[in-house]
Amino acid sequence: MISVEVALERVLDGCRPTAPEMVALPASLGRVLAEDVAARVAHPPLDVSAMDGYAVRAADLPQPGRLSVIGESAAGRPFAGTLGAGQAVRIFTGAGMPPGADTVVMQEDATRAGDTVDITIAPTPGKHVRTRGLDFQPGQIGLKAGTVMGPRQIALAAAMNVPWLTVRRRPRVAVLSTGDEIAMPGDPLGPAQLVSSNGPGIAALITLLGGEPVQLGIARDTRESLSAMVAAASGCDLLVTSGGASVGDYDLVQDVLAEHGLKLDFWKIAMRPGKPLMFGTLRNVPVLGLPGNPVAAMVCSYVFLAPMLRAMQGLGGGLPTLTAVLDAPVTANDARQDYMRAGLRRDGHGIPVATPYGRQDSAVVSGLAAAQALIVRPPHAEAARAGDTVTVIPLPDGF
Repeated sequence: MISVEVALERVLDGCRPTAPEMVALPASLGRVLAEDVAARVAHPPLDVSAMDGYAVRAADLPQPGRLSVIGESAAGRPFAGTLGAGQAVRIFTGAGMPPGADTVVMQEDATRAGDTVDITIAPTPGKHVRTRGLDFQPGQIGLKAGTVMGPRQIALAAAMNVPWLTVRRRPRVAVLSTGDEIAMPGDPLGPAQLVSSNGPGIAALITLLGGEPVQLGIARDTRESLSAMVAAASGCDLLVTSGGASVGDYDLVQDVLAEHGLKLDFWKIAMRPGKPLMFGTLRNVPVLGLPGNPVAAMVCSYVFLAPMLRAMQGLGGGLPTLTAVLDAPVTANDARQDYMRAGLRRDGHGIPVATPYGRQDSAVVSGLAAAQALIVRPPHAEAARAGDTVTVIPLPDGF
């Protein structure tokens, strides 16, 4: 068996970023930029007022004084003339500064009477003026390649007047479940059958992390069924199987994949749950073989599949981890790296606190669903007490 660290390194070495494609700005949510994005306009596009008040020449007001009001400037309706000595223009937030004006006096510091205004302070030159390009200039890079587009990033791209973006294509991931003992949710169940949770759960994680799942269904424990479904994965960027990768008489996945040209890298890793994990390449397409046990399949998906999807979208492939404080003791660990399901919260000081669940049986799907994190227990880790610190993997859909 190899360590999790070595296995993850080899898995990520087999991943390549997907090709770029162009999408409309509204369709870019959750996508990863493949190229830098430069502004096509200045923002703001001209000198504008940051306040409601009066546009003035600071030189006219070395001390409080009276000015003639000669017009008005509103957002989208600028004043058409030029400001001269002793003059002011009524101005509103976001409106363009009139030529000749260099300062805005807030309306709270002015008293209007007909066509005159009394300024009650001596203004600072340039006060309350947002200069052209204060935020960004044309050609300035506003978003870097590798940025995940969220609502704030879409707003910035829109402000930069960029209607199309070059992003990484969503990885197409074929998902294949195996075994005579499983049936799809809602299908009639035989006397010894279980409902398949791996396929739906893995597909949901793929979607959550920016991929496009291709559900191949359930292959039965025959070479013919497996072979037909493996062939159906053609054109995908990654094939993920669950079950059938162990050493039993009906665990045929490795053999059938080998017949299709699989180059096996490794199988069996020193982790719990998830020892029978397989990785290889099939005609340059990565193949990740997950255990059939539902909890083990999902834990391995968080530990291996999630970093693979990040790497295929041009992001760093490492696992996001943080340090948390235990609020219950845990026992010493054996030779396999353990991933304990746990609750995760922040205390009154904002420090993450991990609560290991009492039932760590890999058949307890409800415990995994309730978890917000996985506590990582290295091989041969000593017993830890409440108050000790541990490394945790926050689950992307749980905290």
